[in-house]
Amino acid sequence: MVEETQRRLSAIVSADVVGYSRLMSVDETGTLTALRTHRTELIDNKIAEHGGRIVKTMGDGLLLEFPSVVEATQCMIEIQQGMAERNEGIDEARRMTFRIGVNLGDIIVEGEDILGDSVNVAARLQEFAEPGAVAISSRVHDDVRDRLDTPFVDSGDQFFKNIARPIRVWQWMPVPLVTAYPLAAAAPLPLPSKPSIAVLPFDNMSGDPEQGYFADGVTEDIITALSKFRWFFVTARNSTYTYKGQAVDVKQIGRELGVKYVLEGSVRKAGNRVRITAQFIACENGNHLWADRYDGELEDLFDLQDQITESIVREIEPELGRLERQSAKRKTARNLTAWDLCMRGLDHFYKADTVNIQKAIAAFAEAVDQDPDFALARAYHALSLQAVTYIAGVKAHEVDVPEMLAEAHRAVACDPNEAIAHLALGRCLQFAGDPEGSVWELQKAVELNPNLGAAYWSLGQTLQMALYRVDEAQQHFDRAIRLSPKDPARWNYWMLKGSAQRMLGRYQEAVECCQQAVHVPGCGFLAFMHLAAAQAAGGDIDAASKALDQAIDIRPDLSISTVTEIFTAIRAHSEILKSVLCDLRKAGLQE
Repeated sequence: MVEETQRRLSAIVSADVVGYSRLMSVDETGTLTALRTHRTELIDNKIAEHGGRIVKTMGDGLLLEFPSVVEATQCMIEIQQGMAERNEGIDEARRMTFRIGVNLGDIIVEGEDILGDSVNVAARLQEFAEPGAVAISSRVHDDVRDRLDTPFVDSGDQFFKNIARPIRVWQWMPVPLVTAYPLAAAAPLPLPSKPSIAVLPFDNMSGDPEQGYFADGVTEDIITALSKFRWFFVTARNSTYTYKGQAVDVKQIGRELGVKYVLEGSVRKAGNRVRITAQFIACENGNHLWADRYDGELEDLFDLQDQITESIVREIEPELGRLERQSAKRKTARNLTAWDLCMRGLDHFYKADTVNIQKAIAAFAEAVDQDPDFALARAYHALSLQAVTYIAGVKAHEVDVPEMLAEAHRAVACDPNEAIAHLALGRCLQFAGDPEGSVWELQKAVELNPNLGAAYWSLGQTLQMALYRVDEAQQHFDRAIRLSPKDPARWNYWMLKGSAQRMLGRYQEAVECCQQAVHVPGCGFLAFMHLAAAQAAGGDIDAASKALDQAIDIRPDLSISTVTEIFTAIRAHSEILKSVLCDLRKAGLQE
């Protein structure tokens, strides 16, 4: 019978002897006897005394599990203190000294063995520890610092092999070792290839402890929401909370955490109202890139917390994108990384014209060549291949649909949790004539990142254009507009909302929505075309004619036949095509 895999939260300890191979080469029998004696007289007794168990031994190493992280850490400190005493009077070349790492986390239990990322982190901490010291993760430190009357030295954030995130490390050392092994100042951490941000704990300026919990809740929610955007790196809560209550220069934070940007803020209560302020700052020079404040009633803290989180995220995400695209544009060709190429591609992609969409395709393709596992580049490559039909006038039959779909599928395979990859696959499936599959993928994108406005817009587009569920699509357009008020592609959101209003007979609302679309810098010809259709439907033929002229200025070959080709390519419902052609003929569009 196959045993069911179990999980549990445990303290994990990894320990080994420093220079064991050297000791064995000098005196194999004596080394084995000494290790056995140390274990019998000190180590095994201490482990049992503090409620731990030996999972396995590995020559000179031990893997241990404890139900209490406080007991685990105290036990390891007592063992190191005991070993220091036992080594007194022994020739330095024959002393047996341990390195020890302690971590806290979820483990997989298979029989007597334990596995998982938390075990790997404990092993890396042990490798990092100074001889005679105990290295612990920040998660352990958070639990033991107020329960053990023992000082720990902050060793800063460390990047370990095969561990994706940086780990904040603290070390306990016997007093002689603190002198013998002084810790060098931590070198600045290298910046990740993608934009990086640390959300510092929001300050409670109210003097009310209850508002301290609220401030912490806002901070955690923002970290979680920003982490849904996998195209940038968000420092873990455990690292940023080490700065709580400290006045630290953002340049120093950037060096210590290896981030490019910092978000900080404060909470102030006045009567039954609360005010939240937030600032987005560049670590390199301390410049404030964006700042805002939010006021609300304290009647429902959770609702207010959600509103503030959503507001801050919808400001930060497009601002980060804009800054990264500007940075990529300033770099020379020989300095471009896959990330820079992707950002350059997006800059062209958002301009939505014939020349720029081809440049976007080339940039995304080059990014994929540099990094075949770059899910974001593959996703946008697929999206740009799909977009050529309605932006660049490429005929539907000329598009390599299998390659477009394959690229979208490859994006999802590279990172199944990347919402934009599922967004790309959903858009491509609609183009390929599978609207139901498109809806499923777009709903998956929304599930993975509820803050991604483009996913809601694309879901609304499929429901409206392919399935003719015009009323249902409205809520998704509204959600996209609310989430992404500064998205460079937001003209699409307003344009399709305007198109839906026109089909529902709400001509004034349709015109107003399309006017919002055409006022977005860099909007495509489709925005003016839909404005013309809305104005014509409402009877304002003169205005419709002028809007149509602006559309033709951008797309000179625009005609009834090209519109038919575009709507056929995206598999638009026949009623959608019939409606827009009728109103464009009123506006004066030629056959």
